[in-house]
Amino acid sequence: MFRNILVILFVLILMLASTALGFSQPLIPTVEIPTGSFYMGSKGEGENYDEAPIHKVTITHAFRMGKTEVTNAQYEQFRPEHKALRGKNGISVNDDDAVVYVTYQDAVDFCTWLSKKEGKNYRLPTEAEWEYACRAGTYTAYYTGDGLPESMCRNQVVARNFKPVSLQVGQTPPNAFGLYDMHGNVEEWCLDWYAPYKEGEQIDPVGPTEGMYRVTRGGSHHTPTEYLRSANRMAMIPEDKHSQTGFRVVECDFNPLVTKSANSKAFFKAPIPFVVEPTDEDVPFYLHNHQPSITWCDNGDLLAAWFSANLENGRGMVVLSSRLRKGADEWEKASLFFKVPDRNMTGTSLFNDKEGTLFHLNGVEASGDWQNLMMIMRKSTDNGLTWSRPEIIAPEHTKRHQVISGTSKTPEGWFIQACDAGPESHDGTAIHISKDGGKTWQDPWDGAPLPEFKEGGTGSTIAGIHAGVVSLKNGDILAFGRGNSITNSEGEKRMPMSISHDKGKTWHYSASPFPPIDGGQRLVLLRLNEGPLLLVSFTDHPQRTPKDKRGMSFKTVDGKEYKGYGMYAAVSYDEGKTWPVRRLITDGQERFLDGGAWTGNFVMDACHAEPRGYLAGTQTPDNTIHILSSRLHYRFNLAWLEEIVGK
Repeated sequence: MFRNILVILFVLILMLASTALGFSQPLIPTVEIPTGSFYMGSKGEGENYDEAPIHKVTITHAFRMGKTEVTNAQYEQFRPEHKALRGKNGISVNDDDAVVYVTYQDAVDFCTWLSKKEGKNYRLPTEAEWEYACRAGTYTAYYTGDGLPESMCRNQVVARNFKPVSLQVGQTPPNAFGLYDMHGNVEEWCLDWYAPYKEGEQIDPVGPTEGMYRVTRGGSHHTPTEYLRSANRMAMIPEDKHSQTGFRVVECDFNPLVTKSANSKAFFKAPIPFVVEPTDEDVPFYLHNHQPSITWCDNGDLLAAWFSANLENGRGMVVLSSRLRKGADEWEKASLFFKVPDRNMTGTSLFNDKEGTLFHLNGVEASGDWQNLMMIMRKSTDNGLTWSRPEIIAPEHTKRHQVISGTSKTPEGWFIQACDAGPESHDGTAIHISKDGGKTWQDPWDGAPLPEFKEGGTGSTIAGIHAGVVSLKNGDILAFGRGNSITNSEGEKRMPMSISHDKGKTWHYSASPFPPIDGGQRLVLLRLNEGPLLLVSFTDHPQRTPKDKRGMSFKTVDGKEYKGYGMYAAVSYDEGKTWPVRRLITDGQERFLDGGAWTGNFVMDACHAEPRGYLAGTQTPDNTIHILSSRLHYRFNLAWLEEIVGK
C-alpha cells in the first residue's frame, strides 16, 4: 500500500511539474495539414450551381486543424452558461458531443479566448482550407469514395421533428489527414462570407470583406447525404444558431483576413528621383550619393537620407536628406541632414516607432574609413523638422557598427538595428537590440569569430552583409544577406538565410530560395501592414553572375511565363517558409533611367528592372510600399504584387 501511495505521489509531482514548465496539453487536439494544391468545387449541376466552376487552389501555409468538432465540454470552459442548452430538442447532450446552438460570433469569440489561453493563434478555417482538409487528396464525392458508408450516417433525412441522436465526436473512421466527422455530425462555421466562386487559379482564397451570410460546411445530422459531400456549400445568417451547426478550430499564424489585399486597387507608379541636387551653395553635394534610408512621417510626408561623397572611404562625406511632401509629385531638393566635420559617416537608418517619434541612427568613423565606427542616435517629435543632439549609443570605434537601413520593432516593442559586422563582403551582419525604446542598446554577439556559413551551420553572426532583418510572429528573427552564399541540395549558390530562436544570440544558416546578390546591391526585408513579409532583391549581378545563371522566371498578369532581370519583390504569407508571389518591379513600359551610384543608366521594360542599387524600404499607413534604390523612388502596393497570383 505504501508503495502505491508513493507511486501516486510521484505521478502527481510529475503532473504539477509538467504544468509549471508549460507542458500542459492543449485543450483541442489537432493534426497537421500540409501545404499543397487541390481542385476546389464541383461541376455545379442543378441546385449545386454555387459549387462551380472547379478551380485550382493553392494553400501556401501549413496549419493545424481540430481532429474533431469542438465539444460541449471544451466550449463550456469558455462559456459555462451554454450548458443550459444541452439536450435541447434531444440534441447534443453529453460532454463529448459536438457543441451546437452557437452563432458565428460565438465561434469566433471561442477562438479568441483559446488563443489568449494557450498563446497560439486560433481561428475558424477558411472555406478553401476546410475543403482541402476534408478531401485530404481525394476527388470523389466524399473522402470515403463515391458514397458514404452507412456507419457514418445519422438521421440523414429531412425531418419536421428531429429524432434524438448522439453527436459524440470521433466515432467514425478519420480521413487521410486524421480528421473526424468532416461528413455530417454538425455543420461547421467557416471564416468566409458566402459569395460565388471566381474563375482561375487562386492562392489562399478567402471570401469578400462583407456579405449577408457566412459559409458553413460538412452537413449535419438530419441532412440528406447529398449535402454531406466534400464540395457542398451552405450558408447561414451569422446571428443564427440551431441544433445543426457547430464548428472546429484551426491553429495557424497565417491570418487570411489581414494578409490579402484583393479588395485594394492595384497600382504601380513610375519611378522618380529622390536624390535632387540642391541649389543652395552651402549644401555640399558630391558625385557619389549612396546607401539611402526612408521613413514615413505622421503628417503624411516621406523623409529620405543618404550619404554624399566623392570617395566612400574618405572624410569628405555628409548625410543629406530630402522630403516628399504629402500630396506632392516631386521630392524637394537635397538639404544637409547630418555632418560631423571631417569624419566618415557610412550608414544611415531612419525609423518611425509608430508612437510619435522618428529615429535617426548613423555610424561615425574617426580615421576616414568605414571599418571602425561608433553609433549615434537622434530623435524628432515634429516630423523630422528638428532633431535632438546626437547621442552616442555604441561608443567604441570598432567593427559591427556600420548602420544598415531597416530598423525594425519586435512584437514586444524591442528595436532591432542591423549593422555590417565588418568592412569586407564576407564579414556578415551584426544586430543591436534596444528593449527600452532606444535608451540603451546591446549586441547579443558572444565574441566568437566568424563561423563557416553553410547549410545547417550555426554561429553568432548573420550570414551576409547588408542584411535585411525582421521579427517573426513566434518571436524568432529572420535575416537575408548579401555574400556568404550557401550552396543548396542541388549544388546551386543561394542567398543565405539566417534564423535566430534566441533573440540574436545564435543563428541557424540555410540556403534561401533566392539567388545571391553582390557588389552595388542591397536588399530590403520588412513586414507589411497587411501581415505578409516582403523581400525586394535582384535576380543576379549584371557583371558578376555567369550568363547562364542570370535572370529568374516570372509570370505576367495574363499568366505567361517569361525570364526577367533585375529588381523583384517576393511575398510570404507563412513567415518566410514559402514565397508564392514573385514579381519583377516594372510596369512593362520602356524607360531610359539614371540609377545613380553603382547603377548608372539602364533600360526598364517588360523584362528588365533596375539591375543594381542599394535598396531601402518602408510602408506608409495607407499601405503604399515605398522602395528607394540609390537614386530612384518606386511606389506600388500589395494588390499590384498579387495581380500575378494564381496565373
